[in-house]
Amino acid sequence: MKLYIDIGGTNLRSELHSGDSIHKEILSSRDNDLITFIDSKLTAYPQISFVGISYAGQVSNGEILSAPNIVVSEKKIKAYFETRYALRLEIDNDLNCAVMAEAAYYKSNSIAALYIGTGIGSAVIDNGQIIRGHANQAFEIGHIPYKEAPFECGCGKRNCLELFVSGSAIEKWMRYNHNSEESDLQRLRSASDEKSRMIVNDFEKALLHGAATLITLANPKVLVLGGGVIEHNRYLVALLEEKVGDYALAASLQGL
Repeated sequence: MKLYIDIGGTNLRSELHSGDSIHKEILSSRDNDLITFIDSKLTAYPQISFVGISYAGQVSNGEILSAPNIVVSEKKIKAYFETRYALRLEIDNDLNCAVMAEAAYYKSNSIAALYIGTGIGSAVIDNGQIIRGHANQAFEIGHIPYKEAPFECGCGKRNCLELFVSGSAIEKWMRYNHNSEESDLQRLRSASDEKSRMIVNDFEKALLHGAATLITLANPKVLVLGGGVIEHNRYLVALLEEKVGDYALAASLQGL
């Protein structure tokens, strides 16, 4: 049996594969600790021989280095489970996992993925290889400096791009301005008050800034957009197609 997990700042999704059978489950990642969840599955299904984790945070060599939007109870997750159970565990950043899947789908060896959900993240494959950096931290675009916000990012800084373009950013700005957790961009775009519309305007500008930075630095042949915020606000794709050329280096857009 094999257990596959995708965990982000909002949801913990899992698939338990046993022969031709697949059992899927979705839980709140805010209410369910990853370590406890895996322990419960291994207790219930001792036949599990492999655990694969797509993780919305910074990981390297089987260790969780940081997780701005997820509570971590055990950072050395690979060693923790492999010393307690007869199994193999592999964990990687969720965007690295996503860009590998996108590369296979688009049959591309030069591709970048930009996903916006609870946070914003990116990953790049160049010449068929993921660009990982020294500690598997390359292209953490959500935490590049952008401009100051009146509240902290999950990483502890106050000037991250993620504070302006992410699902959590919308919620934080709404609470800051309105004591509300409204997070639907479409409704905010047509809101009667200027502050709500300004949140959307700032989101769109930050998105263009982040996408253009990624395109200019990585120079991919293919750029893929994904994540829950993109899926629920398809107009953002058209916005990027129309305006990203005003932000990115023109030469980087050739063939994109």
